Amino acid sequence: MDAATVGARLAAGAVAPLVRKLLVREGPGAGLADRPVRLSGRLSFRGEKRTLGEKELEKLADELVARAVEPLPAAERLPAHEERATAHALARTLYALGDLDMDDVQAVELGERELARRLRAAAGEPTRDLAGGAAVLHDALLEAACRQLLHFFTQRSTFIPRTLVEQTRRLAALEASLSPAAGRARALAARSAEDAAFERRYADYVARKHSRLTIYGLDLAHSREWRLDTAFLSLEASRDDGAGEQPVPVRTDRILTGRTRVLLRGAAGSGKTTLVQWLAVTAVRSPDAEDVPHPELTGRVPFVLPLRAFAATGGLPTPDRFLEAVRCPLAGAQPPGWADRVLADGRGLLLVDGVDEIPEREREETRRRLDDLLGAFPDNLWLVTSRPSAVRDEWLASQGFGELSLTPMDRDDVAAFVTRWHTAAGADPEMARSLLTALRTKQDLGRLATNPLMCGLLCALHRERRGFLPQSRRDLYEAALSMLLERRDVERGMHRDGDLRLAKEPQITLLQKLAYWMVRNDRAQMDRADALAVLGDALPMMAYLEAGPEEVLRYLLERSGLLREPVAGRVDFVHRTFQDYLAAKALVEARDFPWLVDNADRTELEDVVRMAVAHARPDERARIITGVLGDVLGEGTAVRRVLLALACLEQATELDPTVREQVRSLAGELLPPRDPRTARALADFGGPLVLELLPGPEGLPDEVAEAVVVTATRIGTDAALPLLTRYRSHPSLGVRRQLAWSWHRFDRETYAEEILAHLDEEDLYFSARSTDDLRALRALGGRSRIQYRCFSLKPARLIDNIDAGTLTHLWIRADTYSPDFSWLEVFPRLRVLVTRLRSVEKLPPGIELRSEP
Repeated sequence: MDAATVGARLAAGAVAPLVRKLLVREGPGAGLADRPVRLSGRLSFRGEKRTLGEKELEKLADELVARAVEPLPAAERLPAHEERATAHALARTLYALGDLDMDDVQAVELGERELARRLRAAAGEPTRDLAGGAAVLHDALLEAACRQLLHFFTQRSTFIPRTLVEQTRRLAALEASLSPAAGRARALAARSAEDAAFERRYADYVARKHSRLTIYGLDLAHSREWRLDTAFLSLEASRDDGAGEQPVPVRTDRILTGRTRVLLRGAAGSGKTTLVQWLAVTAVRSPDAEDVPHPELTGRVPFVLPLRAFAATGGLPTPDRFLEAVRCPLAGAQPPGWADRVLADGRGLLLVDGVDEIPEREREETRRRLDDLLGAFPDNLWLVTSRPSAVRDEWLASQGFGELSLTPMDRDDVAAFVTRWHTAAGADPEMARSLLTALRTKQDLGRLATNPLMCGLLCALHRERRGFLPQSRRDLYEAALSMLLERRDVERGMHRDGDLRLAKEPQITLLQKLAYWMVRNDRAQMDRADALAVLGDALPMMAYLEAGPEEVLRYLLERSGLLREPVAGRVDFVHRTFQDYLAAKALVEARDFPWLVDNADRTELEDVVRMAVAHARPDERARIITGVLGDVLGEGTAVRRVLLALACLEQATELDPTVREQVRSLAGELLPPRDPRTARALADFGGPLVLELLPGPEGLPDEVAEAVVVTATRIGTDAALPLLTRYRSHPSLGVRRQLAWSWHRFDRETYAEEILAHLDEEDLYFSARSTDDLRALRALGGRSRIQYRCFSLKPARLIDNIDAGTLTHLWIRADTYSPDFSWLEVFPRLRVLVTRLRSVEKLPPGIELRSEP
């Protein structure tokens, strides 16, 4: 049933006489004898002047429904019991008129739709128990009744005098506000103007500072910076609800939609800092700019707070020092108390980046400071980022933070990134196609392309080496260092006669010293004086360098592309990944294995341990891995140590078979995983090595079988397909749902043929993220239940790519879409529509609307 059709056929003449019965008759005047008369005093079925009882109100609602449906063809009429239910709900809603605390002037100011909405709320949403068509009829009749009520109010003789009186009172109140305290008012206005002027300057600064980001090796001949609006790729984060359910995916550009506080976990290079930049820039865009689809951000004042910058200054600063602490050049110009006023008004967007980049002993103090800020300024938006294991589960849960984890880039994400990278670099599109082919056909290479940092390095190396790419993480970093430290300045012609010139190896040696000092001292930054001291100790061993520490440090800052001075007097690496890689190399050369093993439980050293195994000789690898295992008979850290040792095996190209078997045996004791959280940990740490250890499905409980599938699908390589094919006939809905949801991580056609085509369809929604997915499902003969996930719903894509003869249930998960669903009439067998919308427009008859769980 179409609300617009009902409204068009329901003539005002049919409604007006009935609605008029709801009101009492009164004499002329402005209604000022005592005070404004509330709506309850105007009604004929409430208050002292009742002429209608509740039974008469029910009869009036019955008559309204009858007059509405009488012109409709029999095929469009509701069943008789639904018409009666509609009339009963309408009577309840109209009865709530007497519960609204307003008079007729205020009601007219609301308008018919808002008045109808308030009535539904006051009546307890009586349409929630109605079928879709009955709810549409109820709302159409309610709006028609409200329209007539407001019309009657404006026709009353008291309305215009009452309106004039209200206007007079409001003008008097305005004059009162500009009275003898005008001096204070003008001072407040002047200060507000000062705040507004400063915020415009600050917005311009944020847009300039954060609108570009560095992509390593983007172009050897030109700038290595990339425009943020081109570089930003909205990835997926998921919430682990701990209940064994499929993680709920969230696109990162919507991470604060419907959320006010989020702790985001992600591995190094996964895009956390890029997301922080994007959120800050989006917040300062003009509300009048075209295409601003993020109302939760528009008009917010962003404060980007990289925790690594505060490690040496006592931690997270107070609001009055936010700008000063990040060396914002406008800090001295901010009006006194400005930051406090912004946060007190709830207009702030606080982006706290890199909990993992402060020493572990300082993280609890940081949490306490966050708690203090949240208590003082509760109404702002917050995003806090960290590496996955740097803080415990639910670290900020008591402060109301929800936790999300960035998921590895899937094939579509990688394809989009590679295409954008080559476009930004002005590279031959054929190079992009060649790289994508290599990533899809070579499993070892494809496993490296899991996040934006690694994808960017692969793109740069593939272009420079004309298609030749390393196959391991260690080789990838070495090739990237070679490109950045050796070829970049040569090909750009940066060297001049007489300039200091360092070859790749001396640069790596010196950078290793700095990285090693930072890791050893649990620092993400170091004082310039400490950097000079470290270089001063190293240079006497490099007699061929005729330069002092100051000149060498300046060279590394200006030429290496790896080291930077974010603020005066502080030095750090452009990305923590390079710091960990270089520190691991230095640690192995120094044979500092006891310290590494003793500190293996420190979560921020996970990558250092893995890279140390990659750099070490076979006997040293065995020493590190056996040391990491330690006493694995206990609880707590023992499981994590086994997983870390398992992750090290992937970096150990040559290793004592006894040690390898010991790790595999201990890892086997953790299998099969018993819950989704353990399943994801196994996939993230163990990778493909876990696949051959996973059992089943014979003899496994349903929840364990589901956890096994979570592990295999999260690993996401074609090597997982043989295992997954053993589960494709599993009867558990949880197992089948995980299989149906995960195909975006694999080759679309292969997965559809090997897995999807064999799944039992009962109660199972098949997830589609693109028109290619829809076409693949149609090629399988169509599916009766489809979940379509997209940013903005375009009905034509579904109409053109879904088999209309098979679809019975459609679940739409979109960020933006029109409530007009008249286009669903092309699916004759469709019976259920699931959306996040509570009500829709023009839903074809026979389709039940369900809310998204």
